[in-house]
Amino acid sequence: MSRIGKRPIPIPPRVTVAIAGQEVKVKGPHGELQRVLPPEVLVEQHESVLNVTRRDESRAARQRHGLCRTLVANMVEGVSQGFQRRLEIQGVGYRAQVQGRKLILNVGYSIPVPIDPPQGIELKVEGNTNVIVSGIDKEVVGNVAAQIRAVRPPEVYKGKGIRYQGEVVRRKVGKAGGKGGKGGKK
Repeated sequence: MSRIGKRPIPIPPRVTVAIAGQEVKVKGPHGELQRVLPPEVLVEQHESVLNVTRRDESRAARQRHGLCRTLVANMVEGVSQGFQRRLEIQGVGYRAQVQGRKLILNVGYSIPVPIDPPQGIELKVEGNTNVIVSGIDKEVVGNVAAQIRAVRPPEVYKGKGIRYQGEVVRRKVGKAGGKGGKGGKK
């Protein structure tokens, strides 16, 4: 039995859930999300709690049980609180700014790199080097953050680039200077 799938999902106040067959709609103060779940799982609402169960003990049902419970829990959390992903920009002259809805990144290329976020995603910049991606859909927030990071991933020698907040970048040692001087072996 899936340990994650067995856990009930509490529904916070001001959040409504509508279940129509395999389609789950969650509406809250921050917006509305909907998702069609696979036929192997069943979502039931009992007062202010959602339970995700599997219809049978087939391999596909066991595989999707915990996943579907987590997806529904993320929908409930997204419409009630929202999700955020923070990125840090490190490097001399590297910076970011928001123009309208677009994020403009100056990260060492000859021209600035514009990033246009999808609907429902908000981009903010704090202090020219901290980017905050926020929205109600956890999957979309993570994808947009990954696209921003992919513009200039952190490099391993000096650590310059865009990284997630708290991400540890393993650094490599550069050339071993001093052995044989400039000309190599003599």
